[in-house]
Amino acid sequence: MTPERFRMLKIFGIAGAAAVLAACANNDVSVPGRDAPLIKADRGGSVPTNVNRYLWLASLDTIDFMPVDKADPLAGIIATDWYGNPQVPQERFKTNVYILDTALRADALRVTVFRQQLTDYGWVDAPVNPATAREIENAILSRARELRLNSLDG
Repeated sequence: MTPERFRMLKIFGIAGAAAVLAACANNDVSVPGRDAPLIKADRGGSVPTNVNRYLWLASLDTIDFMPVDKADPLAGIIATDWYGNPQVPQERFKTNVYILDTALRADALRVTVFRQQLTDYGWVDAPVNPATAREIENAILSRARELRLNSLDG
């Protein structure tokens, strides 16, 4: 299954689940305090206040070519599943992104990259160039700054 097809299946699955949940809603019952927010803070959309909104969105944008395995905005963790470039089928990568602070700073972001090579014995862990994680961090930081500037202009 191609990553593009997998992404489309994921989108349709999420849309289907949302439709099922919406169909289960009962708007006839009025419960006092039901519509009150659980957290009284400006969450900035779907990103909680304990991580930087721009770093979170920029991280998702930057690694969008990799299948996301887990994304926890409360903990500030994005973990991808293995991704293999079709042009290099004997190598695959996995990435974890950690957003550590609410500030838009370089030390609020940490990226770890894992690499495996296909051998006669299956997939085997292989060393990763240390510059790879730094390059991804720099790309995320650049995108986050761009998102922030765009939000100030708009």
